[in-house]
Amino acid sequence: MTNYSQVIEFLLIGFPGLQKTYHIPVSIVMFIVYIVSLCVNGTVISLVYLKEHLHQPMYIFIANLALSDLLFDTITLPKIIAKYWDEDAKMSFSGCYLQTFLVHFLGTVDSFLLMLMAADRCVAICKPLRYAAMITKKITTACCCILWLMAAVAGAANPIISFMNFHFCGQNEIYGLFCSSMTLYPLSCTDVSSNQQTRFLIGIVSSLLVPLAVIILSYIIIILTVQSMVMTDNWRKLFYTCTTHLLVISLYYVPRAFVYFTSYFNLVLKVELSVLILFLYTYIPHLANPFIYCLRNKDIKVILVNVFGSKNKLGC
Repeated sequence: MTNYSQVIEFLLIGFPGLQKTYHIPVSIVMFIVYIVSLCVNGTVISLVYLKEHLHQPMYIFIANLALSDLLFDTITLPKIIAKYWDEDAKMSFSGCYLQTFLVHFLGTVDSFLLMLMAADRCVAICKPLRYAAMITKKITTACCCILWLMAAVAGAANPIISFMNFHFCGQNEIYGLFCSSMTLYPLSCTDVSSNQQTRFLIGIVSSLLVPLAVIILSYIIIILTVQSMVMTDNWRKLFYTCTTHLLVISLYYVPRAFVYFTSYFNLVLKVELSVLILFLYTYIPHLANPFIYCLRNKDIKVILVNVFGSKNKLGC
């Protein structure tokens, strides 16, 4: 223990092997991703908050998802953009600790919200006449509050396990876009196998297996219900909506499960590929969610047309 040189800061490597020539283009792409996420998720949150007729269970879930995505992008993207923009790759130990907690916390929130949204759609489609009585605004708000609290507890477990029981010495380069338990394990000077198994079980159960099982069950029930309906335009619209939702869910869960299991079973996976997969399953759903779940909705379209239509009439 006395031979350890304690790490007081970490260095974000980002995409390993990326030539310096591409640093500015990559930072510009990430900046655009962040601005688009800020605009579309901010628009969703603002509309749901300001428009009273959108204070419905479905939109409350969507607004919470948009808030979670926006917070996640805000606590991760600016730092990695700064790393490529002006070579500011340093992150303090406490800053990395905080980011690790927020990454796991908000990632769990997203997973729980997708689960609740799938269950909400299941009730709406399978029990349309009882939906208003079963899923009220008060119940939805209470579920969201409990969800954020549970995610905070689950999210805190990972950084506590990683930082309280590990010793970091010498190596301080993080091969990834942000601090997380997965990127910190290779930097530990101590045996992390038992902690890795504990973290894996917490992560895989709380933010992957349980939500995914509920989502799959919900959509199986939805598909069986839809199949019994008469082939009408409403049936086709419902099928299209479910398909797009499943596409976003697959984009979120399939790569995440792949990374979890390869990490747990110590399967050989190139660092470059791992970071690229991380970028895709982390940020692409954050851009797609508002369009899939909200901005293409008829009520939202009417509001946007009215807002921008009024501005055009005023010559803005």
